[in-house]
Amino acid sequence: MNNRFGPPTLLTLLALVAGCGADKAFSSIPSENSDEGQADGGSTDGTADSGDTEPEVEDSFFTLSPAASPVYLFIANPDRDTVTRVSVPSLQVITTEVGDRPIVVKTTSDYRKAVTFDEASDTVSVIDADSLEVSSVPVRANFNTMSLSPDGRFVICWHDSDSDETESSDSGAQSFNEISLVDTETLTHIPMVVGFNPRGVQFTADSASAVVASDAYVAVIDLTASTPAPARIAISDDLVEPPLAEEVLLTPDGRYAFIRQFGATELVVVELASAWVERVAVGDNPTDLDLTPDGLRAVAVARDSKELWLYDLADPFAAADVVALPETDTFGSVVMSPDGSRGLLYSTASGVSRYGSWDLSTDEITVRALVKPVRAIGLSPTGETALVFHDKENGDTDSDSVFYSQWALTMIDLTDDFFSNPLRLPAEPSGFAHSDDGERGYLIMEEQPLLEVLDYRSLLYEEVALKSPAVHVGVVPESTLAWASQEHELGRLSFYAPETGELQTITGFELNSGIETEESP
Repeated sequence: MNNRFGPPTLLTLLALVAGCGADKAFSSIPSENSDEGQADGGSTDGTADSGDTEPEVEDSFFTLSPAASPVYLFIANPDRDTVTRVSVPSLQVITTEVGDRPIVVKTTSDYRKAVTFDEASDTVSVIDADSLEVSSVPVRANFNTMSLSPDGRFVICWHDSDSDETESSDSGAQSFNEISLVDTETLTHIPMVVGFNPRGVQFTADSASAVVASDAYVAVIDLTASTPAPARIAISDDLVEPPLAEEVLLTPDGRYAFIRQFGATELVVVELASAWVERVAVGDNPTDLDLTPDGLRAVAVARDSKELWLYDLADPFAAADVVALPETDTFGSVVMSPDGSRGLLYSTASGVSRYGSWDLSTDEITVRALVKPVRAIGLSPTGETALVFHDKENGDTDSDSVFYSQWALTMIDLTDDFFSNPLRLPAEPSGFAHSDDGERGYLIMEEQPLLEVLDYRSLLYEEVALKSPAVHVGVVPESTLAWASQEHELGRLSFYAPETGELQTITGFELNSGIETEESP
């Protein structure tokens, strides 16, 4: 592939202008949600029949997130079949061609390579970070996602049935049992059959093994072998209607894999070295499985029996500690604070506008109201602010609520009184990024020429108007400078400095003759 010409250093080309737009695209309605009080649209019941059989959904706004290193930032441009490299700290921009529709880009741990999965051409592109030389490796057809080993040596491409990227072939045979393993050093492709409907890929911390969970099997792949091959391990005794695996979790030492099956009353635990399979009790219908931040315990949410089950990973077969959840509420997912002191409990399937705060030191759980049901919950890097994304669907939202049939986002202060600021959004969120210092968050939305800047300490927001709809958003490594790539046939990229409110935009960087600087409105 030939590299396209890049411009001189970006900062020498751009005019600095004020970055805050005059018109606000969503409303800010502060409210303090107490244990007894209801926010606008809250339920007085706390339960919903609709969530009893539906799985919880872990939604993510990072499917097209960029790959960053201390030297370079790589941004995939699916509509233009290119990858953009931004140099740090000079902000020089240059673009190279890859395969058709690159939907994932990742950097290796040594930062020497960037790797893309090109969905439309069924290829993996391995990019030299310095020279931008591209090597293309064909993979099996009809995949839609890619996972990278911690050491950056191997990638696995596979078909994730839960992904938004669900394009498939209109003709010819298609398998849903396969993966493609690519060695990014030798550029070798090894296809293999692992089990129907792969649900997730995990690598051990030392990159010696990969584990692929599918509906009824766990495939363990020894990546140190001269020719890696899958060792398939059945995880159900029922060969006719086995409970379907939904999630795989590796212990930090890589010794065990925990597999969560929807509707089950046990977790499957596999000792990877011996392929020994055992089961441990988990309550009724586990719908989420996570590690505590210290890596010492696994936490499972048993939604139907309303319990949290905590396993000591030093001895995963010992009796688990069980924490009872409130009987009047439905919780199916948990997100842990970075320091491990708190967990936030919620459900994406119940249609109920509530969340629970779990104090791990006392196991006390406090339930609070929200303006709408939960789509996803995340925490700021410091763990001091919660971000609750709400669907357009209403659930128990009152019809006279200002959030009825609207997208929404709520910021919650977790340091003091759990005060919240819910924001009504004009469109569906499509990307999100935190600043490295944990002070701010940056949100973009579908088909919106806007960058929303969230201040985690004040719970206020600022809105920055862009020249065209934003596609990706991120923060320049080791800085506070945010960036947003936007729709434009020759490429458009803006940088925002939150301290000054200044916006810098460059258009046409994919063709040297098309470079022009422009001012923010």
